[in-house]
Amino acid sequence: MTKHKIYTMSFAKVYPHYVAKAEKKGRTKAEVDEIICWLTGYSQEELEAQLERGVDFETFFTEAPQLNPSRALIKGVVCGVRVENIEEPLMREIRYLDKLIDELAKGKAMDKILRK
Repeated sequence: MTKHKIYTMSFAKVYPHYVAKAEKKGRTKAEVDEIICWLTGYSQEELEAQLERGVDFETFFTEAPQLNPSRALIKGVVCGVRVENIEEPLMREIRYLDKLIDELAKGKAMDKILRK
């Protein structure tokens, strides 16, 4: 079975698009980083190291120190698909991140984004 194209894409190449999407709506890179670290368990230094290494999405999520258990509370539609209904675990993790970045860009408060 061939892997979905996003799995082999460099996380570091997509990351600037996450930041740009947030900044275009008046949010910050620091908020994007906070969301990524909350979701994956990476520290800021570990996130920067992964970006520097140029790892793909599959490696980025596979090596994540501690996927946040509260991520199961993330609901909604990304790319026309309900994230909570995605069966493939890696694709669901990627779409969780997409959904969180969308919420940030839409002006949602950080404590709501981080399901506090």
